[in-house]
Amino acid sequence: METTINKVELQGFLGRDAEVRTFDSGRTLISFSLATNESYKNSKGEWVDSTTWHNITLWVNKKDENYDFLKKGALVAVNGKMNTRKYTDKNEQDRYITEVVAQKVELAKTNV
Repeated sequence: METTINKVELQGFLGRDAEVRTFDSGRTLISFSLATNESYKNSKGEWVDSTTWHNITLWVNKKDENYDFLKKGALVAVNGKMNTRKYTDKNEQDRYITEVVAQKVELAKTNV
């Protein structure tokens, strides 16, 4: 049987300040949207910029880690895995969300 790997590496800009929720268990969920950009030439030879938005979630033990840098506009590097989950909305409709479950998030180094 073939071995498969679920690994994601992204570098992009936060679209909004991270949302932080701490639960009774002491675990903290940090979620944010991350924009990645690419440029390509279309069939007419014109440059086109394209932005893709990614949902990112990160579980942490808040007392041991500081993620105050997760503010709108920050350039960050994310390592993690892709996950799709299902939930039922208030109208009893099944919904699916695809997100990156981060294992590591850090400020990215710019090439300036």
